[in-house]
Amino acid sequence: MLQTGIFTGYFPYGLEETAKRIRSHGFNTVQLDLHFKDIDLSHGQITPDKAKRVRDTFRDNDLPISCISGYTNIIHPDEGHRTQNVERLKEIIRNARLFGTPYVISETGTYNTESEWMSDPKNRTEEGFETCRKVIAELAQEAYDHGSMFLLETYVNNVVGSVEETVRMFAQVDHPGLGLLMDPTNYFEDHNIDQMDRVLNQVFDTLADKIKIAHAKDVARAQDTTEKHADIGDDDALASHTFRGVGAIALDAPGMGVLNYDLYLKRLSEKHPNIPIIIEHLDEADVPRSKKFLEDKMRVQGL
Repeated sequence: MLQTGIFTGYFPYGLEETAKRIRSHGFNTVQLDLHFKDIDLSHGQITPDKAKRVRDTFRDNDLPISCISGYTNIIHPDEGHRTQNVERLKEIIRNARLFGTPYVISETGTYNTESEWMSDPKNRTEEGFETCRKVIAELAQEAYDHGSMFLLETYVNNVVGSVEETVRMFAQVDHPGLGLLMDPTNYFEDHNIDQMDRVLNQVFDTLADKIKIAHAKDVARAQDTTEKHADIGDDDALASHTFRGVGAIALDAPGMGVLNYDLYLKRLSEKHPNIPIIIEHLDEADVPRSKKFLEDKMRVQGL
């Protein structure tokens, strides 16, 4: 069966309390965010003892760490800032096994100077793609050298932002240190959201063998998301749930959009019947609803 998990970062507590709260919801794995109130895991502060403490705390609560968040702008337009970002990501990659997982995840970044989540014309250029390719190849080799794997996460506003660009990157960086984080919502924009099934099938038809970890959130046009929140009386949560929307597109918690979860889970389970699927884009209060939605969908698929 698919392993249901959640980002640790949605629980802003100390290490032990975070693990206990997540386990109380019935999850059986986590994606590790390196932020806890009682342990410093910032740049230069990861040690074997700290990593073992984190790993063992989650294991003691029956929550193996399936992957680690390493999100940063790997092609930041300021070269000094870019180097700093990449070195931090490499630090996480080198220590991933100590936390109990080989997988470290990041999106591919943008040349936008105002926001790490907004697009930029250079993202669509050959120069932009080549710079990104070099960094990803470097990260894949770093991961391979340390028994880890760097997972690329496609996102429409980044250099690798479409199915075609993802396929191209894997063709050009054909490396055992590189895999794919599958988040289907990140492939949709206003022009293709009405072609939901075609895009989902395209992703799985071309990239299924690269997938190592999956995410569970939702996607919709922002206007439709606003109306759905109004229907359930969730006005206070709306702003945070539309985090990193793409123009007219909102990226919301599972069950709050139009993602074809039946097709997504069916295709995901065909080659990866035991893959961790990690819930995101929600606040702590919405965890029970989101988890129930996902598990109900899994039950329908017999997973």
